[in-house]
Amino acid sequence: MTQTSPHPGASSARPASPARRPVVVIGAGPAGLTVGNILRAASVDCLVLETQSRQFIEQRPRAGVLEAGAVRGLRRRGLAVRLLEGAGRHTTCEFRFDGERYRFPYTDMTGHHHYVCPQPLLVKDLVHEYADVRGGDIRFGVRDVTLHDTGTDRPSVSYRCAETGERHLVHCDFVAGCDGARGVSRTALAPAHARIARHDYGIGWLALLAEAPASADCVLFGVHPRGFAGHMPRSAEVSRYYLQCPPGDDPENWPHERVWAELRQRLAAADAPPLQEGRLLEKRVLDMHDYVVEPMASGRLFLAGDAAHLTAPIAAKGMNLALHDAFLLGDALAARLTTGDDRGLSGYSAASLRRVWEYQEFSQWLSDVYHGTASGDPYRAGTTLARLRRLFTSPAAAAAFAEQYLGTSGHP
Repeated sequence: MTQTSPHPGASSARPASPARRPVVVIGAGPAGLTVGNILRAASVDCLVLETQSRQFIEQRPRAGVLEAGAVRGLRRRGLAVRLLEGAGRHTTCEFRFDGERYRFPYTDMTGHHHYVCPQPLLVKDLVHEYADVRGGDIRFGVRDVTLHDTGTDRPSVSYRCAETGERHLVHCDFVAGCDGARGVSRTALAPAHARIARHDYGIGWLALLAEAPASADCVLFGVHPRGFAGHMPRSAEVSRYYLQCPPGDDPENWPHERVWAELRQRLAAADAPPLQEGRLLEKRVLDMHDYVVEPMASGRLFLAGDAAHLTAPIAAKGMNLALHDAFLLGDALAARLTTGDDRGLSGYSAASLRRVWEYQEFSQWLSDVYHGTASGDPYRAGTTLARLRRLFTSPAAAAAFAEQYLGTSGHP
């Protein structure tokens, strides 16, 4: 049973890795840990490698919205059950534009809702289930991870132990690359067999975490000529905010008073209660861009999550896509290694990419809505407001938006 290392950057206290594992999983985020848990439940041995410490991944602030389909997938596999039972639920969102408030009660319309589940808590639960309950092997703080011969039927992965400096080589049948946008897995995918499609929005978002109670009972979207603003409740004491800013902007250009002055202005609306202000715990500038790797597999290497595709946080789809990938990939690997059925693996990339492109398109559409009035183009500003008004005057437009926003379009 793996225990948390006493040294925050060290690997787990285990003997040297065996020379062979059926699967090596690179990365201990939601995708990698879900794949690992699915394999352990199927009695398939695997090794998870993570460059950060257990403490770091369990505390790193990240996304917090889960679709009902992702929650069903986790519950079906016995994962995060207690955590999800206590998760908050979002049933409504609110747009603010032209000085007015427009409530969008999507649960009343569809019967579906979102769950509020901060990613660090989900990761903590998944690590515990994999390492402490299901006895899975995970190595934290590893260095110099390298993938070898993934185009053959004898791939391997090497890494350096942070504690001893010793280099280990693990032979395997398959590699699951779940190590995010900056990991080694995506770069190891053979360039001759994959392409990367990329889209840059040309805008930045100042991502803020504030020690402040929620200012509303739902998510707020401020569509304003000065730029987009967003408010996402996270807990009773902490709220997430976003402010549109120039790409590459320095967070230090946004002191406390400027942040709250802009939020007050961009989220202003008739009869709206004042914002609950508080100390800023985090300030980061995110340059809005997307990419998609096609296909998401080559040889014995299969990508999942941000290693395969990045969706800007505009539509809050990233963690949901990562989990969807992990369900498909984990099930497919388990089937191949326990029964020899390789249909899931052969169809994995195409099945994942269908949802990836659907969410990419919605993110692009929603970006036009969020940022159109701040574009400096009167024509674009006018069409943006027309789109927004249609959401609240056309039942068909409202139903289409709710489907995509909730992730239920073609995925009941």
